[in-house]
Amino acid sequence: MSCGGSGPGYSSPLEAMRSGPREKLLYVTCIVPDGNRPDYLSVVDVDDASPTFSSVIGRCYMPHNGDELHHSGWNVCSSCHGDCSVVRDKMILPCLKSDRIYVVNVGGDCERAPKVHCAVEPTELHKLGLATPHTTHCLASGEIMISTMGDPKGEGKGAFVLLDGKTFKTKGTWQAESDVTPFGYDYWYQPLHNIMVSSEWGAPRCFKRGFSLDDLNAGGYGSSLHFWDWRNRKRLQTINLADQGGQIPLEVRFLHDPTSVHGFVGCALSGTVHHFYRPEGSDKWVAERVISVPPKKVEGWALPNMPSLITDILISLDDRYLYISNWIHGDLRQYDITDPHKPRLVGQCWFGGSIAAGEGVRVTEDPELTEQPKRLFVKGRRVAGGPQMLQLSLDGRRLYVTTSLFSAWDKQFYPELMKSGTMMVRINVDTEKGGLTIDENFLVDYGAEPEGPVLAHEMRYPGGDCTSDIWLAN
Repeated sequence: MSCGGSGPGYSSPLEAMRSGPREKLLYVTCIVPDGNRPDYLSVVDVDDASPTFSSVIGRCYMPHNGDELHHSGWNVCSSCHGDCSVVRDKMILPCLKSDRIYVVNVGGDCERAPKVHCAVEPTELHKLGLATPHTTHCLASGEIMISTMGDPKGEGKGAFVLLDGKTFKTKGTWQAESDVTPFGYDYWYQPLHNIMVSSEWGAPRCFKRGFSLDDLNAGGYGSSLHFWDWRNRKRLQTINLADQGGQIPLEVRFLHDPTSVHGFVGCALSGTVHHFYRPEGSDKWVAERVISVPPKKVEGWALPNMPSLITDILISLDDRYLYISNWIHGDLRQYDITDPHKPRLVGQCWFGGSIAAGEGVRVTEDPELTEQPKRLFVKGRRVAGGPQMLQLSLDGRRLYVTTSLFSAWDKQFYPELMKSGTMMVRINVDTEKGGLTIDENFLVDYGAEPEGPVLAHEMRYPGGDCTSDIWLAN
């Protein structure tokens, strides 16, 4: 049973790919660098036929300063397909600094002019001993689950809070207190296999002040994947990726096929991607390192070895391609993952990042480069920073990219973004043979916003997308 265009989602990833009309809008979270005015949700026109194409056409301001909007999710998604009593009309916006969770109305007349519906105040999380909310997914039950990364004192604490999908009131935690993990970050679930997997960033008191080797060496950052019994809400298994050279595992993605037992996680600091799966006939999950981006030996930078810092990964809806962003090195990569054990690099494009020629950093040794990349210019304007958050059109042909990671880290690694703001660009994708090309006709300059420069971060389509929707097997 389908609920039509206003329903919660598509019945399958392939139905989403064949859905017909191209995307018209993207919602993008915008963070004020110094926190002296409210963050906001911007609405970007991505319809090539529109007179306002490649422009911000709406802004929904939050009522408080200094929230640090970050990732976002939905009140319902494709896991609720067929339930005509629910509608995907609310965005959930957790805040990393204030511990607040906003609910924003984007349904009906609010699609192009979103409005704040309500908020879960920080005290509600603090009562549960939780803070620093991050990833939002809706559940087939109609509830909303949000991962958290710490406690109110800023120490690491990986847990999951549940919200009622209609009233948006907190309902407690998904897991028992005895099953909290040392750190938290992202998660993804596959009900057919009764499994959820979660990842780790670090203690909020560490990453909120910027990256420090002292914090890393003192154990302030994570390196593990956690596997959970989905029905019984219990942790089953932990894999320490440090044993494979993986440090700070961030975005975790199962393949979209709800029958699949394969997924990937990108490890930021080590510049590695690990494939996790459950071997046939086994009840244990395993992980293997399948991609390694080597550090570059450099002069003129903070360290002699510059890591790539893989900060986002994304899988196309047909499960054919994996995309990764190397935020510090400044390149975006496309891998064919038809064989998930052996990803094959088929596309790459450069923003320049920290090694762009003329930026003061000289690459002295690198097994991949023959010359330093040039600075990226689109529409005559320089795109500072490196590729970070990714969002892919449902048909897989247009990849949208923003350049902000997190305000404290932006300030540390790309300080000019504090004054210039960030940008959003579009990459045209060859979906047949692989290949990435910068779209010279698309650029959203968030340094030119009416009230001053902002840091643009995560992007969402009104109807759901590659990184928010989870499908259930029939």
